[in-house]
Parts: sequence; structure tokens; C-alpha cells
Amino acid sequence: MSDDADELEDTRAPLLDHIIELRRRLIYCIIALIVTFLGCFYFSEDIFAFLLQPLKAAGQSTVIYTQIFEAFFVQVKVAFFAAMMLSFPVIANQLWQFVAPGLYKKERRALLPFLIATPVLFLAGAAMAYFVAVPMALHFLLSFQGNVGGVNREALPAVGNYLSFVMQFLFAFGLAFLLPVLMMLLARAGIVSRAQLKSARRYAIVAAFAIAAVLTPPDVGSQLLLAIPLCLLYELGLIGIWFTERSAARAAVADAAPAE
Repeated sequence: MSDDADELEDTRAPLLDHIIELRRRLIYCIIALIVTFLGCFYFSEDIFAFLLQPLKAAGQSTVIYTQIFEAFFVQVKVAFFAAMMLSFPVIANQLWQFVAPGLYKKERRALLPFLIATPVLFLAGAAMAYFVAVPMALHFLLSFQGNVGGVNREALPAVGNYLSFVMQFLFAFGLAFLLPVLMMLLARAGIVSRAQLKSARRYAIVAAFAIAAVLTPPDVGSQLLLAIPLCLLYELGLIGIWFTERSAARAAVADAAPAE
């Protein structure tokens, strides 16, 4: 019984140290989020004006708000979304500093590129949504304006609905562009293999079009803008897995070779 108690006492201090370290990292993340939120809230109108440019380019010059607090809450949401994106490098760095000490050197070298690639790929997807997908979807959806049976039909988008519409596109495309990272992490963890992913290619294509149909407006153009990149990113993930497997095989051969 005393041995068990001694063992528990030996592990209690390291566990407490991990909890204290985790709390410290979370505090840094919260501080980074609060600081960026305050800065983004100050520029929230400018940020929202930037998000409104695709709507303006589509020929819509008016947005409305139907609830007295809607415009204010939209600014809060804009500031929060912008703060999440701006503070992500800090949050990711704090997460990395908490996890990295418990990893082997090879594991740290293997995971660090994925950590660096995540914000780059997310921003690439969000940029494609903002500059290509959102304008195309707006042109299609606003084309329903006009005279119908002698009644003028005019689009008057509310600020809250428009923000949700744009954010849906930005996050959908941003997360979709993380598909290669997810595939390579699953392969490195041994959950799936490259052969399994290759054999599931046809199902992945069907899933890509199904996801595009759910996350985009019902026009074919917007759906293809998400489905086709998803298919290409799936192939890119397979190529990335092939490179990592080849590098791992070379490293294993080098380790197994007798030293001269």
C-alpha cells in the first residue's frame, strides 16, 4: 500500500506542473484573443466594409437591419471572427509549446510543417471564397430581382444574414483546404494508409460534391467551385502521403544501415 502511495506521490507533482502549464498557455491564448478582439472591434466597420465589397460589386448598394441591436451585434461578430483569425498563430504557438516537450525530436520535426501549413491553407481557401466563390454566388442569387407579374422584386439583404452568408463561405472553403493536412496526419498516425485512401477515391469524389451541395447555394457554379478543389486537394493529400512515406522509408533504411 505504501508503494502505491509513493508512486501516486511521485506522479502528483508532474501532473500538477502540466495543469499549471496548461493554464498558463490558456491564459496567453485568452489574452491574445481579447487584445485582437478589441483592436478588431475598433476597425469592425472597416472590416465589414471589406466583406461588403463582393455585394457591392454584384450591384447591391443597400443593406438593412430589421432589429434594433442587429447592426451592433454584427460588428461584435465581425470583430470576433477577425480576432480568431488574427490570434490563431498565437494560439497555435501556445498549443505547440505545450505539446512539443512531450514529443520525440522526430515527432516534432514531423508535426511542425503541418502546424505551419494549416493557417496558410486556410487563408488560401478563404481567399478563394472571397474573390471567386462569393461573387459568383451573389451574382446568381441577385439575378432573381426584377418584375414578376407586375410586382417589383428587390433584394434587401439584412446585415446579419449577409455576414452569416459570407462567413459560411469563408469557413467552408478554409476548412476544405485543410483536407491534405488532415489526410497526412491520419496517415502518419497509422489510422489510414495511402492504399486505403486511393481505393476510396470514388467515394471521396461523391462526398466532395455532397459537401459542396450542402455548403454552397444551389447553383452549379458555386458547387463546382468547392467540389473541384476538394477533389484536387484529395489528390494533393495522396501525393503528400507518398512523399512522407518515402522519406520515412529512407530514414528507416539509414537507421538500419551499420555505421562505418
